[in-house]
Amino acid sequence: MPHKLRKIRKTRGSRTQGYGRIGQHRDTGSKGYRKVGRHKHTWSYVTTYEPDYFSKKGFTSPQSLKQKEKTLNLQKLEEISNTTSTNEINLTNLGYTKLLGTGKITKPLTITIAAYSKTAAEKIKQAGGKIITTPQEHGE
Repeated sequence: MPHKLRKIRKTRGSRTQGYGRIGQHRDTGSKGYRKVGRHKHTWSYVTTYEPDYFSKKGFTSPQSLKQKEKTLNLQKLEEISNTTSTNEINLTNLGYTKLLGTGKITKPLTITIAAYSKTAAEKIKQAGGKIITTPQEHGE
């Protein structure tokens, strides 16, 4: 509820209402990075020194967001193999799409996955295991 003892009543008639020089405490007066006139009288500055000031680059396709790979490294695979009793792991059923080669593996495992890296395949073969590839299913 408005009342007559609000602070603005004291500052009426003082031109700046207690904020110093004219122009302070307006909306865009203290933005800092955002300078005035970038689309008008400072346009030559923008084209010379900051050509990406107004631009957005590229776009993101909604279809590409759906098909992101869920990856798994060998070090996490070692942890998963410690929790299971068998040497066969189906990573496709666990929701992973690609196996990467970071880390070490000591057990001979049989792994089912849609895609894998060269280093992952080499490390699994050195441990005595093998990789079975499955066709990747698209949720369409």
